Amino acid sequence: MKEDFLQKLFDLIEERKGSNSQDSYAKSLFEAGSKKINEKVLEETLELLEATSDTSTTKKEKVIHEAADLWFHTFILLSNENINLEEIIAELESRFGTSGHIEKASRSASEEEK
Repeated sequence: MKEDFLQKLFDLIEERKGSNSQDSYAKSLFEAGSKKINEKVLEETLELLEATSDTSTTKKEKVIHEAADLWFHTFILLSNENINLEEIIAELESRFGTSGHIEKASRSASEEEK
């Protein structure tokens, strides 16, 4: 998978955010607001988790499908919060090469300082 595809998808979602089209599913979510978007992200998260518990021969396809749905709806949420993909990538890059345990501990220490 190419990173530029994710950017193209995010850019398309941004376009739909400002569109006048009533035919856009993304636009309908933006119009419904944060509560509806959050509900969709939660729904897709639960569906992904359910798919990982599947024992059928189509488990992999189900997990891929649900992961794609979750990513899409997460992009909608980010766009709605005026957070762009580059900001998420920069955050991930800042953590790259750092143990997850160390990174989490540094966040806990920072939160205690507040």
